[in-house]
Formats: sequence, structure tokens, C-alpha cells
Amino acid sequence: MNLYRLWAVARKEFIHVVRDWRSLVLSVAIPILLIALFGYALTMDLTDVPTAVWDRSNTPQSRDLLSLYDGSPYFSLTRYVDNDRDLRGLLDRGEAMVALVIPSDFADRVTGGRAAFIQALVDGSETNNATLALGYVTAVGRIYAGRLTVERLHRQGVRRGPGGVELEPRAWYNPDLRSQNVIIPGIIALVMVVIAAMLTSVTVAREWETGTMEQLISTPIRVPELVLGKVVPYFVIGLTDVAIAVVVGRWVFDVPLRGSTGLLFASASIFLTGALFQGLLLSIVLKTQVLANQIALVLGYLPTLILSGFVFGIHNMPLPIQAITFLVPGRYFITMLRGIYLKGIGLEILWLDAALLTLYAAVMVVLAHRKMRLTLEG
Repeated sequence: MNLYRLWAVARKEFIHVVRDWRSLVLSVAIPILLIALFGYALTMDLTDVPTAVWDRSNTPQSRDLLSLYDGSPYFSLTRYVDNDRDLRGLLDRGEAMVALVIPSDFADRVTGGRAAFIQALVDGSETNNATLALGYVTAVGRIYAGRLTVERLHRQGVRRGPGGVELEPRAWYNPDLRSQNVIIPGIIALVMVVIAAMLTSVTVAREWETGTMEQLISTPIRVPELVLGKVVPYFVIGLTDVAIAVVVGRWVFDVPLRGSTGLLFASASIFLTGALFQGLLLSIVLKTQVLANQIALVLGYLPTLILSGFVFGIHNMPLPIQAITFLVPGRYFITMLRGIYLKGIGLEILWLDAALLTLYAAVMVVLAHRKMRLTLEG
């Protein structure tokens, strides 16, 4: 391989990227846009749930219970009603996600030491949010019940209750259970897939459409020099986008990076190489910019978004779909990203994912090289 000819092809691509300022701006703007969009909009956290209340008891005991809900970060008691029709109307119009109904005998049961019940109605049209909301309602109710038990024991002169088991949950790696800590690392994979689909998937097709491929073929340049030279500029742009994503994630969304920065960029380089050569392979095969770009997005972006575990848990998918996810390289890369970001682990645990990513990149490099050779010889 002649490094001078390799640099000549790479320099040509650099010049083209600089001259096509729209692609250059998009290559920088897309990472920031994706991080902002997914970081702010795609959140699994549930706070300030609009909650309607029908307090049929209207006693100090019921108000004490409602103060727990109103004082928590999960509920916002926005509307108080005094009949069932208005309560249903708020749920129907989406003005409330949760409705709490406190029966008229609530205070009598509490003061009499009997079991007291409240009704929680949840809008089930949004299943995930409804499940979270029900969990929060139950948790606050148990806190109130525990407080009543302690007060009753104190009134009886018992300073310590009977022995029991108390669960103290603790979340490792993401103690606050912030969804941004999980989402932001995965966006790095999406950024690289989009950059590869947008840039390298059209680079060879553009040469065929503009008629400059014949000029390249007539020169002494060899296939490895042509293929590698086409990828080098976009590799630099891709790593720059990774750096942008890391900086924005750290300083805007306060996502911790507990692992090795070197390992992060090394794994990103491997995944980026595979994604770039996959886009280049499509460009070689299809020879049409629009078609190559569209298929690159379908084959790269959609599987990474849906089948990599970025948004949807793989363990919840049907078994045939779970089997398909093993063919999605984004699955291994996102596993490495979350391990590096949140757990601070290294290759002693992530070696298999790193090996599979390396295999993916090697296969794409070999296929793109062979297809380019066959195309030029044909």
C-alpha cells in the first residue's frame, strides 16, 4: 500500500467534505440534536403526575394522607372534585393521569384501628406510565400505613415494635435511577450509525453518478488505498462526534463516566469502522446516492434504535426477536458503553462484546474491499 496515494484519496475526500458545508454542518449538528432530543424527550422517569382528588372524608386524617402524595416529587394534586362525573371527565380528557378517591369512613377506620381503603384510578392508555404511577401510589400508601402503625404502638406505650424484616433497596451503578444515565451512552451508537449512513453510504455512489470513478480507475491507485482513503475523513468526523457526545452528556446532562476514556474511544473506533465500511459497501453495491443512503439508514439506524436494547429491553422481546438481536452490532457496543459509563468495568468483563465488535468491523472491511475489487475488475 502506497501511503502517498492513500493520502491523496483521503485529501480529496476532505476537500469534498469542506466544500459541501451542509454535510459538514449536519455531521456536527446531528450529534447535538440527537442528544438533546433523546436526552430531554425520551425519559423513563415519571414526576409531577397530574392527580385528581375526590376526598369524601374531608378530615384531618385524609388531608394528612394527601399531604404525603402532594409532598412527593411524583404527584401533583392539581384538581379537587366532589362527584364521580367530574372525576371521570378529568381522566377522559387527559387532564389527570391518576385519581385518588378517599371514602367517607376513612377517618373512622383509621382512628378505630381498622383497615382503611382508598381507591386509585389510573389512565391505562399509557401502559408504562400507568405501571409506574401505580407503583408510586402503592409506595406512598405503605409509608402512611407504616406511620399509623408506629403512632398506634407509641400510644400503647410500646417503644419498639415486634421483630420483622425490613427491606432496604439499593440501586448500584445508577443510584438515582436517572433514565438519562442510561439513554445518553446509547446515543453515541446512534450518532455513529447516522453519520455512517449519511456520509460514507454516498461516497462511492457519488463517484459513479458524477463520472469521476473512471478517472480514479485510470490512475495507478489500488483498491485498498481507494477504500481506506474514502473512509479516513469520515472516521475523523465520527470520532469528533463521539467527543461532542461525551462532552455534552457530561456537562449538560451530568452523566458520569466512571470507566476508561481510552477504552470508550477504542470501542467507538471499532464500531465506527464497521459502520463506515458497511455504508461504503452499500455505496459500492447500489451505485445510487439516494438509495444507498436510505438503505443504510434502514439497516443501521432502525436496528440500533429498536433491537439493541437502547430503548426496549431485549429480555422482554419474543424469543425469535431476541435471536435476531445477536446480529445487531449496536447491541454489543451499547453494552460496552453502559458498562464503561455506569459500572466502570473494563475488558476483563467486556472482552466478548469487544471481540464480536471487532469481528463485525473486520467482516465489513473485507466485504467492502472485495466488492470494490470485483466492481472495478468487472
